[in-house]
Amino acid sequence: MDAETKGQSMHKILLIEDEKNLARFIELELQHAGYSVTVAYDGKKGQELALAEEWDMVLLDLMLPGLNGLAVCTHVRAAKETPIIMITARDGLADKVAGLDSGADDYISKPFDIEELLARMRSLLRRSGQANKFRVLRCSDLELDVEGRTVTKNGTAIELTKREFEILQELMENLGRVMTREMLMEAVWGYESEVDTKAVDVYISYIRNKIDEQGKPSLIQTLRGLGYVMRK
Repeated sequence: MDAETKGQSMHKILLIEDEKNLARFIELELQHAGYSVTVAYDGKKGQELALAEEWDMVLLDLMLPGLNGLAVCTHVRAAKETPIIMITARDGLADKVAGLDSGADDYISKPFDIEELLARMRSLLRRSGQANKFRVLRCSDLELDVEGRTVTKNGTAIELTKREFEILQELMENLGRVMTREMLMEAVWGYESEVDTKAVDVYISYIRNKIDEQGKPSLIQTLRGLGYVMRK
């Protein structure tokens, strides 16, 4: 993560995770990315902190001693709109549904890549309106103004639909990182969407037609079997 992005990411994160080694790893990675992190190692303490202070996001483990993550999520959601990402070793559909029904905004299963967690956090912060809006994202001669909702290439305006803009923003916020179709789908359409992931390919094609120059390599690269990536 570059210094510009890092400097814009000073959000307060509450991490509720009882596995101390994992909690320490996540804490260090988030701090490196520019977040302010407080850690609680059990559900009761985590819930107290979540309710007592204002947080930009809560990262909440499902299986916690004393008070499980579902109970904590339900209590916090009844009092606040704080964005919550549920973290769990369980990957079953029932657990996923239970976590979302209890009020979680997103869900990630252990083991996970830290870059995926960071991408989900950025996406959720943006959707919740808490991310820093005064940003201009750049990739080569392409610029995307987050607040102004405009895209320009070499100073020339490019008209994008709402969905095209959101997909391009997600890719530009994750320069150099491979974004799977599923990650883009969840970031832009959300969990409740019944849209097929092939729709991502269609929109990528639309975006390429608008931002790429004929005869030159596309700014959005396809990694077969993996997904898409933007690199300078």
